[in-house]
Amino acid sequence: MNPGGMEKMLEGQLLEASKVVEQQLDAEIDRLEKMDEDDFDMLRKQRMDALKKSQQQKQEWMSNGHGKYTEVADEKDFFDSCKKSKKVVCHFYRDSTFRCKIIDKHLEILAPKHIETKFIKIDAEKCKFLVDRLRIVVLPTICIAMDGKTQDYIVGFDDLGGKDEFPTEMLEWRLGRAKAINYQGDVLNPPKFANQKDTSVFGFVKTKKTIKDGRNNDDSSDEDW
Repeated sequence: MNPGGMEKMLEGQLLEASKVVEQQLDAEIDRLEKMDEDDFDMLRKQRMDALKKSQQQKQEWMSNGHGKYTEVADEKDFFDSCKKSKKVVCHFYRDSTFRCKIIDKHLEILAPKHIETKFIKIDAEKCKFLVDRLRIVVLPTICIAMDGKTQDYIVGFDDLGGKDEFPTEMLEWRLGRAKAINYQGDVLNPPKFANQKDTSVFGFVKTKKTIKDGRNNDDSSDEDW
């Protein structure tokens, strides 16, 4: 097909699509114009019911410890959290590991922003059984559990730009990509931040745990277990 024919075909497709949209809009306007007071009352009731249901869900989340970043004491508390909450983000940390404190800072910001998810942390040195069961060998590691099952891991900082100074938005995006939170942005493209020219090269770690202390370079401060 010559360029002129292709252009005409595209114009025809666009025109047809615009007609469909126009018809849909006309149908919606016509429906609204025909609505009586009873119909509007029904819409208001449906809206109120939806708001009440949403508020009840938020109250349930809050009563279950959502909305804040808290520490669980042991394996039992970890499994209880995963059983009671549909979405759980758990940070396996160690006090002596500096980069764990960086993760703490970001999760404290995200927890109240995403009350649909429970954010917790657990001392890896106090839960050897759980660490072995989940095959965690590097700290920090963030475990993402949904419906009582582990679904994804964020190991070190490679998925977050490979640097200590990544913004909270980067971790938020990574959690959104894992469907651990209700993310409103573009899950296909990570946010860009200062001094980061290209974020399209980031890799993603599902169950692999061989990153050294959240960085790509060799360093004597590796936190491998």
